[in-house]
Amino acid sequence: MSRRRLNDEEVALWKKVAETAERLHPERPRAELPKPKPKPMKKPKAHHSPADLEMFQVGSKAGGTGAGHSLAPSISEGLRRDPVQMDAKQYGKMKRGKLVPEGRIDLHGMTMDKAHPALIGFVQRAHAQGKRLVLVITGKGKHRDEGGPIPVRYGVLKHNVPQWLKMAPLNHIVMQVQEAHISHGGSGAYYVYLRRSR
Repeated sequence: MSRRRLNDEEVALWKKVAETAERLHPERPRAELPKPKPKPMKKPKAHHSPADLEMFQVGSKAGGTGAGHSLAPSISEGLRRDPVQMDAKQYGKMKRGKLVPEGRIDLHGMTMDKAHPALIGFVQRAHAQGKRLVLVITGKGKHRDEGGPIPVRYGVLKHNVPQWLKMAPLNHIVMQVQEAHISHGGSGAYYVYLRRSR
């Protein structure tokens, strides 16, 4: 709230009240009339030079886009940042698509409540059979908006499968998760490298 200035009548009234009032601390010097707050200084508007305006041309794109709305890194980026747990040579072959998966499951088109138990059962069976590399196909997801108040990422299975593989009961048998090579489905599938069964 801004403080308004006192008019002459209000100043005269204040002086009368101040003269008749008994002071609590007579040893202190008298205070002067209350002064209004100074007005804040406005910053001058930036003036663009004609040289700045000449650089812009109608139809040209603006200089870089701002940061996206997603604060979390993409799934691909997150998997790339994960430390390599398996043999480096095997890991290189797997990334290049040179290792052939020993089993595969296609979760594409399933709902989360069907896909989660199917994934757990498949990985546990593959581990019990002594398989080392399996392929989990999730699909890339559809670009669609449900129209709700909260935005939903497309590719629900694509985002959830890596998390499910890192959680119990699969975390102790899964050694490495990596996005598949283009020959095995690319970003719509994952390589899952399993630990040796004992």
